[in-house]
Amino acid sequence: MVRNRIILILLAAVVILLNGCKEAGAPAKKEESGKVKVLHTDGIQLIDPEGNPIVLKGTNLGNWLVPEGYMFKMGQVNSPRKIDELLHELIGPDSLTAFWDRYLENYIRREDIAYLKKIGCNHIRLPFHYKLFTDDRYMGKRNAGFTLFDRVIEWCKEENLYVLLDMHCAPGGQTGDNIDDSYGYPYLFKSESSQDKLVEIWVNIASRYKDEPTIIGYDIINEPVAHYFTDEIDTLNSILFPIYKRVVKAIRQVDPHHAIFLNGSVWSTSFDVFRELPGENIVYEFHKYWFDVNQEAIQTYLDFREEHQVPVYIGETGENTDEWVEQFRTLLDEHAIGWCFWPYKKMNNTRGIMNFEEPEDYHLISEYAASDRSTYENIRKNRPDIVRVQKALNQFLENSLFEHCFPNTGYVEALGFESKK
Repeated sequence: MVRNRIILILLAAVVILLNGCKEAGAPAKKEESGKVKVLHTDGIQLIDPEGNPIVLKGTNLGNWLVPEGYMFKMGQVNSPRKIDELLHELIGPDSLTAFWDRYLENYIRREDIAYLKKIGCNHIRLPFHYKLFTDDRYMGKRNAGFTLFDRVIEWCKEENLYVLLDMHCAPGGQTGDNIDDSYGYPYLFKSESSQDKLVEIWVNIASRYKDEPTIIGYDIINEPVAHYFTDEIDTLNSILFPIYKRVVKAIRQVDPHHAIFLNGSVWSTSFDVFRELPGENIVYEFHKYWFDVNQEAIQTYLDFREEHQVPVYIGETGENTDEWVEQFRTLLDEHAIGWCFWPYKKMNNTRGIMNFEEPEDYHLISEYAASDRSTYENIRKNRPDIVRVQKALNQFLENSLFEHCFPNTGYVEALGFESKK
């Protein structure tokens, strides 16, 4: 009797434990058919989890997980690894690690996400470096990707904002320029190991977020192929398209529901790479900067949308005058093209949503970045006073906090958003 009673108690405890685990890890709501309810495509439209058409309107969290030299005002020191190297020269390894730790904490916070929702955004695009998902040391950390992703996704979930995950820097480099932290050539297209790593990382990401309705989808490769390589464009496109097909197939094996975003080639301006459609539930993405606003500027993408009955989306544009931004945003809205302007936040800059002051001695860093650092002798000769540099970096971290930032009112209103902080 006692033995049977113990067995019953143990069985009851197991049932309670299993039910608790199920509740804690409860997935996204599913339809009766078993299909996860997430944002998806339907013809030329995007449909939200409740079944309503949605036009995406938002901004890129540029410079946070992919530091860029022009936003750090470092000129020719313009890629993440070059920025890291310069700061290492200026303040040493321990202070550098401390800087990156605070930078990742300060630059984008919960308050930034709440503000973006308040002004009218319905999504953010989150550029990231593939090294966040490897053992490589990147921004002072290793394998920090999911920790950082989970944090911002949770904030966005609380604010009812969607998140588009954008691999801005792919293994091997997809552009051959600074924005993907490459080595001067798009070696992704020549390296099987880099392509394997690309697939592996996306499968891991899709496996983790397959039931997450806050995620819009997966932006596979940002702006593949720079214009410097247009004489190779046919060859590179013939490699890029099979890479897209391979990644789409691999993601679909673990996540059949979320949308996949595919960039055109040549800085994401040309859809010539899409000689056939690589699958369903795919959004075709273009980027476009610095041009005269008129119907002709977007007609190619409208024609593609109409011919293939698929959604198109502009993942990056902006960095222009308030007047230009309003004109182009209005044109996009007239044609129901989803948009995401670049960037959200930048120091001492009016061509974005959010601004913050440049520290008093920050010019020392900019001047050192412009100096000749080709030899150790020159590094020693040109390096400014470390105390003043550290003070400037500390002030940068403080100034970039949301509470010390201020919106560019004209730019925000040009986007059709509410400008009050």
